[in-house]
Amino acid sequence: MVGQALDPEQILSALDDEQRQVATALRGPVRVLAGAGTGKTRAITHRIAYGISTDTYSPERILALTFTQRAAGEMRTRLRDLGAGNVSARTFHSSALRQLNYFWPQITGVPAPRLIEGKARPLAEAATTLGLKLDTASLRDVAAEVEWRKVTNLTLDAYALRAASRSMPGSLTVEQCVDVQRAYERIKDERSSIDFEDVLLLTAGLLEAEPRVALQVHEQYRFFVVDEYQDVSPLQHRLLELWRGDRADVCVVGDASQTIYSFTGATSDYLLNFDHEFPQAITIGLDRNYRSTTPIVRVANELMRDRAGALVLQSVRDEGPVPTVSAFASDHEEAYGVAARIRSDLESGLAASDIAILYRTNAQSANLERALTEASVSYQVAGATRFFDLPDVKRALLALRGSAVNPIDEPLFKSVSDVLRALGWTQSAPESSGAVRAKWEALNAIVEMADETPPGTTLREFTDSLQARAEARHEPTMNAVTLASIHSVKGLEWKAVYIVGVAEGLIPISYAQGLDAVAEERRLLYVALTRAGERLHLSWAASGAGHRHARQRSRFLAECGTNTLREVTSSPAASER
Repeated sequence: MVGQALDPEQILSALDDEQRQVATALRGPVRVLAGAGTGKTRAITHRIAYGISTDTYSPERILALTFTQRAAGEMRTRLRDLGAGNVSARTFHSSALRQLNYFWPQITGVPAPRLIEGKARPLAEAATTLGLKLDTASLRDVAAEVEWRKVTNLTLDAYALRAASRSMPGSLTVEQCVDVQRAYERIKDERSSIDFEDVLLLTAGLLEAEPRVALQVHEQYRFFVVDEYQDVSPLQHRLLELWRGDRADVCVVGDASQTIYSFTGATSDYLLNFDHEFPQAITIGLDRNYRSTTPIVRVANELMRDRAGALVLQSVRDEGPVPTVSAFASDHEEAYGVAARIRSDLESGLAASDIAILYRTNAQSANLERALTEASVSYQVAGATRFFDLPDVKRALLALRGSAVNPIDEPLFKSVSDVLRALGWTQSAPESSGAVRAKWEALNAIVEMADETPPGTTLREFTDSLQARAEARHEPTMNAVTLASIHSVKGLEWKAVYIVGVAEGLIPISYAQGLDAVAEERRLLYVALTRAGERLHLSWAASGAGHRHARQRSRFLAECGTNTLREVTSSPAASER
């Protein structure tokens, strides 16, 4: 059965020595400095389960926080498998929204304000009231300013003072940008609506202004775990302070080398200065990398050598292929060259789901998609239609729920595969690509989940777990090459990773000016490197659409390439396209 409670020794037996230190440090402030691939999620979920199994924690009094729905869903799944499925594991925003919807009516006597779907439309209205016409790009940039202002906990007046040192959207002056934001806030107030960041601001405001709200929250939650703590913003840090009150039972986990959202207000300062905030805190380091082979770890360590807060990773895996770097004449040739290598990977037996192509900007995906299509390679673009939103998946879940009402007493795999056969699933993949192959991949992902489910799981329990995954946005793995921007892949891993566009102007990006901005680009490449388990390929192109001048290879290649990267001549086949 899924989610049976484990005894304390079972929980600890799955951990290495450092992870066990994390799991057994149950009280007081704890900082875990966890490098890429070191099993931090395993450590903190086992810590929670161990605390419950030893009666140190009551499940309902734990609040585990992270930054994405995907990460929260993964945490809930792991906790459920450890018998701790009733622990609250959520994002900062979902936790705050639940509290806002619960307490706001009690305090004000009216429903909580409506959450708007996006900022573009009300910002456009705000600009129009001021006689300004903003294009889509400028509206997006103003929205980013709104978000930065709020997560850094600045009033409009305080923002106006800071904005002089920031690049303003489009042709707007600082005064115009402030006026648009002021009009935007007025429009929201008139319509009793709030944006994403207001959720945190209003929840913090309730906790500060209403002692009875704070009292109820403090009675509800006693123990706190915060993952990806290097990405916390001043507003999130303040909200965490209000949630915990004067209690110090908080465990934070993070890696300063993976701080890649500074442009949104995130800062690693709270992680690095945790011992200043809590002088009695203990710090535990996780540096054993279980994901990547020694040559890949060596490249990552070289890139971050002597950088503040950087952990030196130690791979526990065997030696593997030396990471390679290739130069191409153009973006077009780079895309076809990478596609040709991936075609070779697949023919050698590597699964498509074990391969990813990572890039700095979403605009880079078009050439890659075209090249993969012509090479008959199935792919999925991260951030496109979510798995559980696919029409074929929705039909499959509906059919499975129907069969679960009056289930036949037979193994789960057979029950699921029989239902999906009626929808077009076959045991062997179709040879064709396109829509037919995409449908099969989606249905096959469900079959594989059934095959991996513990023996004894009923069809009803399986469909319930699928529904929980859908609500948590915990997507399964499909047998397709993943295309993704580097910003979107933190927490993910593949056996083979291709990082394209490792050139000046892309990595680091052209608008990264100043030491701090370039340092962030370095960390971004570090995140990309450490997604790879066994094979790592970097490439760059000397020219691309819209570039009048030849690109140069990224400065980072020289820094991480000393005795760690092997130069590989680009495939002749690429230039024949």
